[in-house]
Amino acid sequence: MFFRRRQTPEPTPTASDEPALPNRLSPRSPGEAIKPTAAPPPPDEPERRRGGLLATVSGLLTFAVVLALGAMIGLTIFHRQVREPGPLQADKVVVIPSRSGTAEIAEILQREGVIAHTGLFELAARFGGKAPLKAGEYNFKAHASINDAIDTVTTGRQVQHAVTFPEGLTSEQIVGRLNENDILTGEIGEIPPEGSLLPDTYKFERGATRQMIVNLMRAKQREVLNQIWLRRSPEIPVKTPAEMVTLASIVEKETGRADERPRVAGVFVNRLNKRMKLQSDPTIVYGLVGGRGTLGRGILRSEIERATPYNTYVIEGLPPGPIANPGRAALEAVANPSRTKDLFFVADGTGGHAFADSLEGHQRNVARWRQVERARQAPAPTDAASPTDKAEPDPSVPGSATAYAPDAGTGTPAAAPTPAAARPRAFDASEGTRLDPLKNKTYDLGSPKTVPVLKQP
Repeated sequence: MFFRRRQTPEPTPTASDEPALPNRLSPRSPGEAIKPTAAPPPPDEPERRRGGLLATVSGLLTFAVVLALGAMIGLTIFHRQVREPGPLQADKVVVIPSRSGTAEIAEILQREGVIAHTGLFELAARFGGKAPLKAGEYNFKAHASINDAIDTVTTGRQVQHAVTFPEGLTSEQIVGRLNENDILTGEIGEIPPEGSLLPDTYKFERGATRQMIVNLMRAKQREVLNQIWLRRSPEIPVKTPAEMVTLASIVEKETGRADERPRVAGVFVNRLNKRMKLQSDPTIVYGLVGGRGTLGRGILRSEIERATPYNTYVIEGLPPGPIANPGRAALEAVANPSRTKDLFFVADGTGGHAFADSLEGHQRNVARWRQVERARQAPAPTDAASPTDKAEPDPSVPGSATAYAPDAGTGTPAAAPTPAAARPRAFDASEGTRLDPLKNKTYDLGSPKTVPVLKQP
């Protein structure tokens, strides 16, 4: 029989029985089991990593703040410089050629004395948020800043040029003036029809073409003519807008005074209603020289009788077309003429005209005009022209006197012409004389035998 030794359980160690040195293993007695001990805590690495990141972020923020402050200071200085008055001492017009880049524009402005620093101009133009720079002709104000210069070139408000066409010029004369203008470009394809252009002042920018001005004048004429035609008097003896332009062109050439146009138009309207010849001197001139507009001399006595389609001393009624380009006022005068009984008018010596509704009254006005002419007349020079073919003043030239007009009832030649500067413009004074009976006959220009041949004294 075997007996198992009874083992007495060992007492559980208490805290007081722990060895003094916690990091060392106590010597164990034989048969004593190994007891685990607590491991030391790991090092605090996440805290160190977090501290390094914060330091980096803080450094970056500091750098950004310093950079922002530097940029603000730089921008402040930059804006101050681009707003400082420039070196230009007086207003100046500068032409920026087409297809010029920012650098080229900066060099042009520096060369012209508008700006002092091309670099500042380029920076402000490229990064200032402005519109693109535009070529053209610009007026830069004195002491304009870089910012002002950029605004001038980006807005595109170019220098406006103007060309003025006085009323009564022919289309050929208007084209001549356009060709003489060295700011306009291009050529005009063909001379516009007579009376199709509206005389006025037209503005344009450098680079505009001559044909553009012609097209604008034609468009304005159609617009104005349509407006005036709609409000015309129903009593005027013109049937179409074209006839109104023709009559207005005659009125335009007969008087340059605005207050007289309606009354002059009234005279022609009355003569048309009575089937009297208009007998307008400018129609003689146009029949001889056409679009040139002026003879360059006075009308000869023989030319008054020369049959042309435009000579209203020979033909009855209106000529086949305008003799010039009338202005708005002349068109208005024909559309609504003065309501008078006047049939004649002649220069009165003061720059205006004397009107009459009878032959007797007109003859008295002609006699007074003759006295004025004689009073102004210088000593008559020797004239090689024959008495029957003597040059007379050209009524197509502003300031000239009447065409041939023998003294009423005497048959003597007209007085010698006085200097142009001293002569007012006048209607033909032969109205009411033996060349102008109240009862006119109609002549067929297609048959030379029926054209009148007036005897000279």
